[in-house]
Amino acid sequence: MPSFKIDVSTAVVFVATAPEPKVKNFATGERAVNQEGKAMSTVGLLVSDEGEGNLLKVSIPENGYPEGLAPGMPVQVIGLKAKDWENVFKGEKRSGIAFSAIAITPLGA
Repeated sequence: MPSFKIDVSTAVVFVATAPEPKVKNFATGERAVNQEGKAMSTVGLLVSDEGEGNLLKVSIPENGYPEGLAPGMPVQVIGLKAKDWENVFKGEKRSGIAFSAIAITPLGA
């Protein structure tokens, strides 16, 4: 499925939840990896632009953010993309939008 770039150049972005390991298989604890084989994490971001705020759960390579990224910290998001997904889980069809980024850096860094 295609992915779409998201322009956050005019947005104010804050960390909402600290990064945590992204799990591919909860039964085995297997970590999710990207196409390059790098371990992935997820971080919650509050994105505010044009009077509207959204909370996004963003997947990011483990080496794409600094140590100490904490809630409330203003950040810059590099390469934010959205991709729609669809699957069937226990006979139930589910769909949504997955967000990913190349990197997240503290604002002003």
